[in-house]
Amino acid sequence: MKRIAILMLLGLWACTPVREKEEDKPAPTEDTSEGLLKMSVKAQAHVGLKVVTVEIQALTEYLQVTGTVQPIDSKVTHVRAASSGRLIAINAKVGDRVSAGDVLATFDNTEAAEVASQYQISRAELDKLNVQLAIARQQGERNRQLSEIGAIPRKEYDLSLGEERSIGASIETQQRILAGHRAKLQRFGFGEDAAPGSMTAQIRAPFGGIVTHADAAPGEIIRPEEELFQIADTSQLWVQAEVYEKDLGRILSGQTASINVDTYPEREFAGRVTYISDLLDPQTRTARVRCEVSNAEGLLKLDMFATVRLPTKFRKDGIAIPTDAIQQIAGKEVVFVRTGDTTFEQRSIRVGKIVQGLAEILEGLQTGEVVVTEGAFHLKSIALGDEIGEEG
Repeated sequence: MKRIAILMLLGLWACTPVREKEEDKPAPTEDTSEGLLKMSVKAQAHVGLKVVTVEIQALTEYLQVTGTVQPIDSKVTHVRAASSGRLIAINAKVGDRVSAGDVLATFDNTEAAEVASQYQISRAELDKLNVQLAIARQQGERNRQLSEIGAIPRKEYDLSLGEERSIGASIETQQRILAGHRAKLQRFGFGEDAAPGSMTAQIRAPFGGIVTHADAAPGEIIRPEEELFQIADTSQLWVQAEVYEKDLGRILSGQTASINVDTYPEREFAGRVTYISDLLDPQTRTARVRCEVSNAEGLLKLDMFATVRLPTKFRKDGIAIPTDAIQQIAGKEVVFVRTGDTTFEQRSIRVGKIVQGLAEILEGLQTGEVVVTEGAFHLKSIALGDEIGEEG
């Protein structure tokens, strides 16, 4: 019996598990991986799988807003006639491109005709006064001689001198009047030899650009205060955008902006922020922001709609990957890291800023690793239990 009891005790001792010492346990390590996935080379080709190498990238955040193409105020001229008259012909209409000196309209300059007539009358009066002065001088000299020999009183000679001075003063006045008429004629584009009557004048473009406004028709009577044409020089333009109040603190004047229009989807125009309004629209709570852009090729048209990307104050160098590489699994953001030709590791990550299709990676990836971009969704399907990635 004693032998049987001893054997039973030995058996119980052999079945008792040996407790592992606390110090022999492996230290826990942080592991963001969720296991390996497999996808054959043929399956990868089938789904168009693509990868990218993780690297440090310059991240600049942009604020995207909409705007319209507008002329620069200082490059818009308002064309008026120099004087009153009647329009004879119109040579330019809205939308026409004109060069400096091109004739916009022709008109009968009635005011210049009146000035030319006055000039001729004043000139004839001056000639008459000059003749009178010559006669007065001759008479004065005769009276001086007669006075010296006592033939006439001295008073007669003095009177002739006074008349001579009076005629001289009238001549000076008439010369000033003539100079005024001459200057007016020159402003109207005529010389002093212009003949009175019908005087045709031309209205010319002061510089090249696009005719944006025309308010003239043949036969109309025009006056100097009336605007007939408006011309905008479009070699430099504004792209004027509206930015919400909450975003104004993110942008700065003087920064470079990127501008796109639907007409040229593949073309990007470089602009510069030159103005941020100090006033808000009380209805929309937006402020006007202007970007100046070169239009030497004439591709941008007035009132075109534009998409404007304004750089914000956020600029940083950091690890970044395309947003297409990031998938959501069980409420976590994950990527798939290539570990072999047909093996991929599911990796949890922590994402920071999203900038221009790039996601800043704060945790989970290191430079030099290779992550899946296109085809990541198929690997997600495999991770969720769909084994089609192994087919073929």
